[in-house]
Amino acid sequence: MAKMHTKSKGKSSSTRPNRTEPPEWCKVSADEVVSIILDLWKQGVSTSEIGMVLRDRYGVPDAKLVTGKKITAILKENSVASNIPEDLTNLIVKALKLRKHLSVNKKDVHNKRSLNLTESKIRRLVKYYHQEKVLPRDWFYKPETAEMMITR
Repeated sequence: MAKMHTKSKGKSSSTRPNRTEPPEWCKVSADEVVSIILDLWKQGVSTSEIGMVLRDRYGVPDAKLVTGKKITAILKENSVASNIPEDLTNLIVKALKLRKHLSVNKKDVHNKRSLNLTESKIRRLVKYYHQEKVLPRDWFYKPETAEMMITR
């Protein structure tokens, strides 16, 4: 979805090894990983950043291999996860920043287009999350109330 409004075909990247169990050099137990995830979440770190911290600081290649659950599932299990998915939250924050910029710079046509594209992505993502029943059917994006939705 990220490259929909451009001519580029995306980035090539390396693929993760196909594993079903953690490698033998990973010495962190599942309970330790869960406690680290919950501590980082309480500090205000997002789920994607939690995965990077686990990889870089604690040597955990994949939280799902160690615990058997994804990071968001662990957060939901401990009832601390947010109601809005992280990718949607990031797009809403980007739209808010663009709106703030455009309120000062009214003739910035490039960022007006960028705001249109970002809000189009938000609407498509909300439609997808409605289909997957991640968001309730009455939830929808309104630019006027977006800041209140994010700060909850």
